[in-house]
Parts: sequence; C-alpha cells; structure tokens
Amino acid sequence: MIALEPVVLEDHGVRLEPLTETHSAALRAAVADGRLWELWYAGAPEPEQVASYVRDALDGQRLGHALAWAVRELATGTIVGTTRYHDVEPRIDRLFIGYTWYAKPWQRTHVNTACKLLLLGHAFETLGAQVVALQTDRLNFASQRAIAALGAQQEGVLRHHRARRDGSVRDTVVFSILAAEWPDVKRHLTTRLARHEQDRQ
Repeated sequence: MIALEPVVLEDHGVRLEPLTETHSAALRAAVADGRLWELWYAGAPEPEQVASYVRDALDGQRLGHALAWAVRELATGTIVGTTRYHDVEPRIDRLFIGYTWYAKPWQRTHVNTACKLLLLGHAFETLGAQVVALQTDRLNFASQRAIAALGAQQEGVLRHHRARRDGSVRDTVVFSILAAEWPDVKRHLTTRLARHEQDRQ
C-alpha cells in the first residue's frame, strides 16, 4: 500500500526538493517568467497566489493524499517550477502526477522528462504504485502532446469535469501508465534524456 513520505529525488541535472513555504519566493519568480498564469486553461497560479498555492499543496500532504516538490535545475541552481503526486489512493496503489509547471525558459527542455522519470521511478519502484495517471485540460494541446510523449496511454475524456480559474468548466483528458508498462516507459525516457545530453554537449 502506498505510503507517502517527503523525499529528495535527484538525477539528470534536476533535483526534486520536498516543497516548503521557503520555496514560495523562488516559485513567484518562476511563475512570473513567461506570465504562466495567463494560460487560462493551465494551472499555474498568479504570483500573488503562490503562497496560498504552496499552503494548499502542503495541506494535501498533511492529509495524506498529495506529495509536492519544488524543481531545481542543478546547472544553474535555479528553482524552475513545481510538481506533485495528488489524488493518491493507497488502497488500490493509484496516484496522479500533476500540478506541474515550469518557468518559460525551461519548457521543452530536459527538465520535464527528467522530472517524470524521477517521479515515475519513485512511484513504481519505491511506493509500489500499480498505476500512475496524468490529466490535463482538453484545450491544453501542448500538455496532451507532452504526456503522450512520455509513453502514457489515453484513457478517455471526463466531460464537464472541473472548474477553471475563470469560472468556465473544462473537459479533462486522462492518461495512465500501468506498472507492467513501466519498464518500457523507463527505457524510452532514459533514451530521450541521453539524446538531450548529447544535444547540450
């Protein structure tokens, strides 16, 4: 059964640090880099909302259904975003990865692939997850492409599923990876990161 404990995850030039309120200032700077909150279909908070966003994440952690990290890019030492496990269901060993966003310069780089490799590896190999799910707004096509590129399979669309910040209601596209699929997904992500390394040299 999944039991969540804060843990540092580090490899491939990225460190996932257990989220604390001390990360709030750095996350305000990260979310302002590219004005991420203006993507109304995405989940990044406005800079003045970052402190409450962090508190909400930590509340979920205390209640046992979430585990959140700040993402540090090690070459520069910069906090570039955040991510978390959420909607954890220990009785059936299922969890979601989400609430993920990165400052604009780090989008479409090695960072997301590295983070997902770390998070999926910890979920399947340490926590004993049997399925890891990811979800995104039906209108967030870039996010859908990124999730599919990880090797996740689309399960379907939950229509009229969740309120957006502007009061409209989104359809949610759900993807998942089963434990039996993890070895192939791991091989795929490791290969992608090796190509990123070659490109950066």
